[in-house]
Order: sequence, then structure tokens, then C-alpha cells
Amino acid sequence: MVILVAIRPADRMPDSYYLSRPITKSRTMINVSSEIRFQTTRSGGKGGQNVNKVETAVIGSLMIETSSLLTDEQKAIIKEKLSNRITSDGYLQVKSQVHRTQLANKEEVVEKINQLVNDAVRKKKLRIPTRMSKASKERRLESKKKQSETKSGRRKFRPGEY
Repeated sequence: MVILVAIRPADRMPDSYYLSRPITKSRTMINVSSEIRFQTTRSGGKGGQNVNKVETAVIGSLMIETSSLLTDEQKAIIKEKLSNRITSDGYLQVKSQVHRTQLANKEEVVEKINQLVNDAVRKKKLRIPTRMSKASKERRLESKKKQSETKSGRRKFRPGEY
């Protein structure tokens, strides 16, 4: 017997709840949504008259240098890793014009900036080099010898070589 459990919409918090909650320092995620400045522009692409009169595209800017949520070490790492996205004024800028509403684009900008900052600050796991086993070395050399014999058998016979 299979029992299916459905999650009621009341059991799940809305997405805006997660975006607006400040994340504490004890977690590894950094939420810089409180320091992002927003600017709206007209979105390009399809949409007819609506595109020409409604400013749905959102550009989010985060001033890295004056951010109070980031340490000096984190600021230096972000400047180095995201140098291609940081303007000459020192702003990390992200634009979103995917959605039809300004609010949805704004939420996407916040999500993108938080993701960029957290990915840049996250330390990469160091690779621990491993040694090849003796058996794997022998298998590799054996396959190379076999391949060499196969290819040498394809050569034309020349009377002067043997």
C-alpha cells in the first residue's frame, strides 16, 4: 500500500518570507539584501505597448567597499573574483528583466546578488592528491603495449627493415 502525502500551501512559507529574513552570522550564507540599491528601467523584448510604458526591468547595485555585512577579507575576495561584474565606481551590478513584474525581477536581483557574493566568499575544497595503485599502473602499461602491437601490425612490410 502506497500512501501519498500532499503538502498544503499553508504548511509552506511564501518565497518572500525567505528573502526578507535576515540571516545570522552563524550561518555560512550572507544576505546583503538590506544594502542593495535598486533602479528600474524599461524592459526590452516582446510585450507590445506594455513594454513601452512600464518599467519592469530592475538593476540592483551593491557597494562592496561600504558594506557593513562583509569583512575586509571578504571584500577583497569578492573584488578579486567578481572583478568583471564590478563597475569602476565599485558597485556590483546585476540586472533582471526575465519576469513581467517589477517585484519578481527585484526578488531575482536580490537572489542573484546573494548567490554571487556567497559563491565568491565560499572557500573551495582542497583536492587531496591520490596515488595510482600498482595494479592500475600495470593495467595501463598493458593496454599501451596491446595498442602498440595493434598499430605496429598495421604497418606495411618493407624487405629492408627485417
